[in-house]
Amino acid sequence: MKCAFCRRFLTRVRTWQRKNLCRSLTPGVFNRGFRMILQSQGNEKVFSTSTMRTQLSLLALALVCCCFWSVQAEVYTSIGQMTDLIYTEKELVQSLKEYIQAEESKLAAVKSWANKLDVLTRASTSDPEVYLAHPVNAYKLMKRLNTEWSELESLVLQDPSDGFISNMTVHRQYFPDEEDEKGAAKALMRLQDTYKLDSESFSKGKLPGMHHNAVLTVDDCYDMGKTAYNEADYYHAVLWMQQALRQMDAGEEHVVSKADVLDYLSYSVYQMGDLPRAIELTRRLVAIDSSHQRAGGNLRYFENLLSKQLKELNQEVQEPATEEPIQLGTYKRPKDYLPEREIYEGLCRGEGVKMTSERRSRLYCRYHDGNRNPRLLLQPMKEEDEWDSPHIVRYLNALSDSEIEKIKELAKPRLARATVRDPKTGVLTTANYRVSKSAWLEGEEDPVIERVNQRIEDITGLTTQTAELLQIANYGVGGQYEPHFDFSRKDEPDAFKTLGTGNRVATFLNYMSDVEAGGATVFPDFGAAIYPKKGTAVFWYNLFRSGEGDYRTRHAACPVLVGCKWVSNKWIHERGQEFRRPCGLTEVD
Repeated sequence: MKCAFCRRFLTRVRTWQRKNLCRSLTPGVFNRGFRMILQSQGNEKVFSTSTMRTQLSLLALALVCCCFWSVQAEVYTSIGQMTDLIYTEKELVQSLKEYIQAEESKLAAVKSWANKLDVLTRASTSDPEVYLAHPVNAYKLMKRLNTEWSELESLVLQDPSDGFISNMTVHRQYFPDEEDEKGAAKALMRLQDTYKLDSESFSKGKLPGMHHNAVLTVDDCYDMGKTAYNEADYYHAVLWMQQALRQMDAGEEHVVSKADVLDYLSYSVYQMGDLPRAIELTRRLVAIDSSHQRAGGNLRYFENLLSKQLKELNQEVQEPATEEPIQLGTYKRPKDYLPEREIYEGLCRGEGVKMTSERRSRLYCRYHDGNRNPRLLLQPMKEEDEWDSPHIVRYLNALSDSEIEKIKELAKPRLARATVRDPKTGVLTTANYRVSKSAWLEGEEDPVIERVNQRIEDITGLTTQTAELLQIANYGVGGQYEPHFDFSRKDEPDAFKTLGTGNRVATFLNYMSDVEAGGATVFPDFGAAIYPKKGTAVFWYNLFRSGEGDYRTRHAACPVLVGCKWVSNKWIHERGQEFRRPCGLTEVD
């Protein structure tokens, strides 16, 4: 079977299987379907490419239907998986170009026919009897109307879009959905809040660490604001609708109407408690579209509400709306569920880090041989203190570039939305405060994983036999993990009950990429910020020697502002450490 289409088809199916998108598509299922195609051709040794294309297209559609249910959204939570979309889009652009070329070829052929027939009809209509007096002209007229016009009709009815539509159908299963778009928009707002970036900076693509700007159009800003509005997030709705209006007033091209922007903006400003500005914006809306179905009613409602407020305050004169444009600090951001939000986000920006000169003087670097571990004697690890109390250390050259690439290669096809363990049930579940994708790798799967597990054991002196599998995480757009504990607290006695290995005594975190901006690991309790550095690893104990939790180790992964963040971590549990890390004399030793 030499057909190029067949080779592409087989490559596509193998790619589906390799990416673990079609879990229900076993080799047996595929082989049976393929044999059916071959058997349907009988004993013919050669059959047409078009026939094979048709048969394989049917099988492709069947396979898509079989595996479509297993393709999950949340593509935005992993930059690693989003890179696949870049190549998908490139392939679609090529397919689109081929379609355009086919349409242009078809149109050129039709134009050629039209030009030729135009010359003929001008000559024939000038004196039809003289024209038809020539027997050749009479014959050619019969031929044209009987045969050639039918051929032209067939040419016009040809649809060159079939190939492009088929390609779109195959690729559509990988496309982000509405939840992905909404998640990516909310991620931009999260970055905006965490790093105190105004909408104009985002709109112009002016982000730290970026050399190539990517701009947001008026319509992009409008869609951002609408996403926030639909989530009843009027704070961000105001910021983005105001930016859309600013760019619109500056003369930028747009599809959305100014009336729609003012409609959303005025009501969002009202929800933020700024009645004078809401009235001024609504008056602008009425001036643009006096027949707007809501504007008139809203304006009367806002004016009556403001009048009542003035009466209650014994004021007769309405203060004019401020002329200053709405900016990042115009309105106060509403409080949310996270009590240390300001401290956490400040640390992510590099503010409030409590690294004093006195503390720095207590930090050292050294060679670490794992208490004379034979595997570390000839090549000890380079260990640096990151923090004194609780003690956090960083190991240099903990992973080689080749090991990192192998781990990413093994993990990428399995990446799924990262989960957290429900403190009440112990069941893994997704959470809005953890935005990334993760995969779990066993030591038996590849010598590299076994070697990494052994290295962690050699460095820490703790057994990894009772540890959790190596977890690989890739952070997507604005990827983060808000402040959390790695260990289970006293009010969560069943968090790790199903594992039967006790609590998480320590965390070993490998950084597998550099990050251009953001992505730090921060500890709000004592004001530490640790920045990713490819190939290094950080280690800390979550529990005191007594088994009591060290509540100072509550930490977070800051949102990735620019770049792609890959990490892997090993959560080491209590069981098996009785003689490796014996109890201390006090509760907090």
